Amino acid sequence: MPPRIILKPGKEKPLLARHPWVFSGAIARVENARAGETVDVCDATGRFLARGYYNPQSQIAARVWTFDDAPVDRDFLRARLERAIGARDPLIDRATTNAYRVVNAESDFLPGVIVDRYADFVVMQFLTLGVETRKMELVELVAELIAPRGIYERSDVDVREKEGLVSSVGVLYGETPPDLIEIRESGFRFGVDVKRGHKTGFYLDQRENRRQLAVSRQPSAVEILNVFSYTGGFAVYACAANKNARVVNLDASRDALNLARENMRLNDCDARGEFVEGDAFQILRRYRDQGKSFDAIILDPPKFVSAQAQLHSGLRGYKDINLLAFKLLKPGGTLVTFSCSGQVSAPLFQTVVFQAATDARRDAHIIAKLSQAPDHPILLAFPESEYLKGLVCRVD
Repeated sequence: MPPRIILKPGKEKPLLARHPWVFSGAIARVENARAGETVDVCDATGRFLARGYYNPQSQIAARVWTFDDAPVDRDFLRARLERAIGARDPLIDRATTNAYRVVNAESDFLPGVIVDRYADFVVMQFLTLGVETRKMELVELVAELIAPRGIYERSDVDVREKEGLVSSVGVLYGETPPDLIEIRESGFRFGVDVKRGHKTGFYLDQRENRRQLAVSRQPSAVEILNVFSYTGGFAVYACAANKNARVVNLDASRDALNLARENMRLNDCDARGEFVEGDAFQILRRYRDQGKSFDAIILDPPKFVSAQAQLHSGLRGYKDINLLAFKLLKPGGTLVTFSCSGQVSAPLFQTVVFQAATDARRDAHIIAKLSQAPDHPILLAFPESEYLKGLVCRVD
């Protein structure tokens, strides 16, 4: 008998709706299955529902490869990679952009696999035990299909601990990436540190939001505060949108600010940048006490909520940082604010921003809602894949 997971009665409904996760509490029994192994997922009567990989250490005990009764072999993986690569063709203007997400895990039907392209190099993440066991097979296929100069691993994410895995970083194929890879995004030039930078090196998911930057609609937005600026992506776009703009880049990392300065130099706007190192909450309070104000403020904080137990404190953090921003905006100014916490839904985030505006005694109108770039697709059957949400507000 092949390895199987048998679900409790009634627990098959998410799978019938093509949701790709099976939680440990839904499982009645496990038959002949080892950790990391591909297994059949069956309902309480033994009827086949899906084929996925199993990890008894994780709360998400199985992640679905396919809802078809088909072998998960090398040809299967190749077909899934080819599908993901082909799906990017209509999404990316390669004349102006050579950095983008190639595989977005469950949303590209390759659960636990992230593949990002940075010019001639590829960065991969293997988030789960099930794909860790297929790592080199996937690396060989990506090398064959994309033919990069090198593939670098950045499997140094917290979720691997929940899977019983340790961090893994280093060259998987070909050349070692240089300390900085220069990429093009929408015609702009950026240096990316794929070895030590956040995520896989750059916030690729914000590409379309940078392009649609709200301050480009505000010709009078001269003084811009870019909070949690990282390596200056929003600052470069802001300066391009408004030749009179000056941007204060605020971040806790000196290395990130140094790269932000270099990225603004690469795009001939470093003279219009200011670079402030420190804790965002403390510095925004200092600016408030000093009576400073700005025409536009961008808030792109790190994930404040990584688990349900952090929800209360994380929401308080989102409210506090938005409250400070509302107090620092000039009348008629623009707030561009984001949350990348998957546990914080778009309606909940909007409520938190509303509460911050109320406490600041400011009126705000939402003029746009933002999400992740389309190369980070949101699978309709998998709402968890929608993690990035943003609001553009005109503040009176």
